[in-house]
Amino acid sequence: MFKKVLVANRGEVAVRVIRACHELGIKAVAIYTEPDRDSLHVHYADEAYPLEACASSGRPRAQARPGLGYMDIPAIIQVAQRARADAIHPGYGFLSENPHFAAVCETWGITFIGPTGETMRRAGMKDEARQLVARAGVPVLPGSDGSLAPGDAALRVAESVGYPLLVKAAAGGGGRGTRIVRRSEELLSAMSRASQEAQGAFGVGQVYLERYLERPRHVEVQVIGDHHGNLLHVGERECSLQRRRQKVLEEAPALGVSPDLRAELTRAALAAADAVGYTSMGTVEFLLDQNGSFYFIEINARMQVEHTVTEAVYLVDLVKEQILVAAGEPLSCTQSDLVPHGWALQCRITAEDPAQGLLPAPGTITAYVEPGGPGIRVDSYVTAGYSIPPQYDSMFAKVIAWGRNRSEAIARMNRALREFRIEGVKTIIPLHLEILNHPAFLAGTADVGFLEREILGQG
Repeated sequence: MFKKVLVANRGEVAVRVIRACHELGIKAVAIYTEPDRDSLHVHYADEAYPLEACASSGRPRAQARPGLGYMDIPAIIQVAQRARADAIHPGYGFLSENPHFAAVCETWGITFIGPTGETMRRAGMKDEARQLVARAGVPVLPGSDGSLAPGDAALRVAESVGYPLLVKAAAGGGGRGTRIVRRSEELLSAMSRASQEAQGAFGVGQVYLERYLERPRHVEVQVIGDHHGNLLHVGERECSLQRRRQKVLEEAPALGVSPDLRAELTRAALAAADAVGYTSMGTVEFLLDQNGSFYFIEINARMQVEHTVTEAVYLVDLVKEQILVAAGEPLSCTQSDLVPHGWALQCRITAEDPAQGLLPAPGTITAYVEPGGPGIRVDSYVTAGYSIPPQYDSMFAKVIAWGRNRSEAIARMNRALREFRIEGVKTIIPLHLEILNHPAFLAGTADVGFLEREILGQG
């Protein structure tokens, strides 16, 4: 078992990993940049190191560009050596899906808590992953066989796939490098723009084509595998409430998924994970069309923000399992142990102003009282007096509500959000309350475009 784990991340995910380490009797090491000096992850860790003092090349680059600190591999390795950490947990975002970082950790004799670099490479290039899982019998949308450059070949493929279609970046995520194309005359310029955006965001400008589904739902399956040949699924989640292809509210289990469809989804997820040689915790994402057919989107080779709803429903600590797997332990449960109980929702709490089109609203929190009571969990990294920095993602907390059924979980989330006292900054909570009480959400008919179309009026 590990003696000390460095958490190469910040915010609520760093707090989440530190708590898992402590429950396993492992010491936790935090890293931070100056804007995060007062974050709870710094206070909860057994040791904490400022990245400004360890910036690569001997220069305080992290001070000039705070976001660089958590991406500065030499500085992070330097801290890990200084602290004598024998493993690194990357959380999500930043370096969590970076095969090079995993390889560097291995070179220095440090265990990377996640899938192998080769698995991340296979899963991270979405066009290649698409071909791998298709060969394993997983349903995929019609599209190009690999990446394409703008030109006559792309036009011919597009005609065979049919419009509307998506131009998609082969690397990265979050909707960057993605364009909807409804007519052939739009295709080449859309491919060029998507490629430029992908190159700037991910350093890889390759794009491919895939049929576009109108008003699908987004359903994903949690998987986890060890190094002893065990690969399990931990049910599915509903992630259709999105804005700019970023999730806002998630729930488990997914809505309207029959036992037969659940069996097909989870079987496909395990086949996809096996096709890329998956170990550790990860997620296989699917689109579900209006006829109940599902199609592979991608594999996220890391833990996800919404892992909490799966934990609540399946009564398993996924982060602890992930750490134990990295230490060489077998999974502590079997597939038959993983039985869903009740329903769970998660609302991401961000410092954004709903009255101003959800513009980021960083600032100092002057009052902060988290909700509690039956079925409520809050993951956060802030306290009263904390200044939410503008350099990073605006999410500072997550509220998870569990109930015996969906109605009870929704009632508890409504109650918890109204109890949540946050002063000094604008938050997304009013939007969450509007969603929770919208007839379409209550009826379970929301699709991936619902939030922007019906509530935000953006399409």
